[in-house]
Amino acid sequence: QMQLTESGGGLVQAGGSLRLSCAGSGRDFGYYAMGWFRQAPGKEREFVAAINKSGSRIAYSDSVKGRFTISRDNAKNTLYLEMNSLKYEDTAVYYCAADRRVWPGESPHIYGFWGQGTQVTVSS
Repeated sequence: QMQLTESGGGLVQAGGSLRLSCAGSGRDFGYYAMGWFRQAPGKEREFVAAINKSGSRIAYSDSVKGRFTISRDNAKNTLYLEMNSLKYEDTAVYYCAADRRVWPGESPHIYGFWGQGTQVTVSS
């Protein structure tokens, strides 16, 4: 069983930066592929970025490519999302997710474990 806890959200001006963290419980964090998703009010949860268990495979949505960076530190049981050049439309609750599959991909329906989310608000 994997428990995930996000942190690092907050209020930032457009053009600013934030770094989100997601701490995982247990000794087998390194066996899980991880992803970041976000959900804005009235919208469906959408894919942001994903990383495989070793960090050798990474994917981003087109809307964040070149601005966001996903990374992980398996020794610290932690997933990160570095967000730069933030835009108003990046405002959402951000969730981290984990799954035992080699590459769960971009669908939120595949991931088996979720954090509670952290709010990111970008002011224009």
